[in-house]
Amino acid sequence: MTDTALDLDLERLRGGATPRNHDARTIAALTANPGCARRGVMDAAGVDKDALARELGFPSPFGQSQFAITRGNAFEAQVKADGCAELLTLLRDRLGFTLPEVAYDDLEVVGGNEGRELRHARTRRLLARALESGDGTLFDHPLLRLEIAGRTAYLEPDVIAFQLAGRLHVIEIKSFAVVDGQAEPEQVAAAARQSAVYVLALRRLAEELGHAADRVAHEVILVCPENFSNRPTATPLDVRPQLAVLERQLARLTRVDRILAELPPDLTFAPGEKLPGSVRAVEARYAPECMSTCEMAFFCRDEARSCGATGTLGRSVRDDLGGVDSIATALALADGSLDPSADLAETASQLRTAHRLRHEVLDGAA
Repeated sequence: MTDTALDLDLERLRGGATPRNHDARTIAALTANPGCARRGVMDAAGVDKDALARELGFPSPFGQSQFAITRGNAFEAQVKADGCAELLTLLRDRLGFTLPEVAYDDLEVVGGNEGRELRHARTRRLLARALESGDGTLFDHPLLRLEIAGRTAYLEPDVIAFQLAGRLHVIEIKSFAVVDGQAEPEQVAAAARQSAVYVLALRRLAEELGHAADRVAHEVILVCPENFSNRPTATPLDVRPQLAVLERQLARLTRVDRILAELPPDLTFAPGEKLPGSVRAVEARYAPECMSTCEMAFFCRDEARSCGATGTLGRSVRDDLGGVDSIATALALADGSLDPSADLAETASQLRTAHRLRHEVLDGAA
């Protein structure tokens, strides 16, 4: 399938709506569940999953509140004010970085133009120069690219800092508080997953420019409010585990054109009475973990419950059951009322053993 044909197919899926671009959060969520064709297709097409879920009657309270977004924007603006003066103070005083005078480049707009290709070209040019010269430079709103299942996604880290030691660092600014040196583990984990996406994109750009991937540090600088004030603090965050998972999961993602080849040629997610059937035509891979990462989770959960899918019991249970997708099938294999196919013989044996042990324990307790 040519890129032009693929673009037309993805536009048809959106129903002509304006596409939504991938960001680090959506990529991190997508790679957490690489077997979900439904999310893969929707994200590749740029479908507004939040609006789609509302149209289906399954709205999700997913995402940040407007208050949190406003607070986050205000904190980021404070840290970046006057050419990132407060950020530089943090890097020097709190983390001990030996940064002399540092150049500052804002890449959000290039010559009054906000076009992605132009912004990416300038980001690439300035980063190439920094990697060659070793100058200590801050890049604000750089635009990176990363291939996701055969499609290009554009990513915008908060800041990239170039140190005299010769390594690029991603700086991620978050508005959740660090209290007495500790932050909410779940929020830190989410920040690490998102930051790993930026590090990977930056490493691939460095390699394209003829440099080693390790010119981009695996330590991200996390900047958050300290205690209950707006005073920022900076903490190094090692994202090597998240990088390893990200690279492995990206390699497992099925290319979008292969998924589309198995779908009806007139399939669309445009609003209308056919919408529920159109969504169900694309295979989902629901697990309870989706509730915290995907706007379509309530719809997919209802669908999975109605057909008794093993995914409703948790991702670990579904994975342990191998190719058994139905709870009813698993129970039938366990009590011996269903003879397994050759590929399910081992799973059936384990289920029958578990079934037997359960009855022995219950009989003993009685």
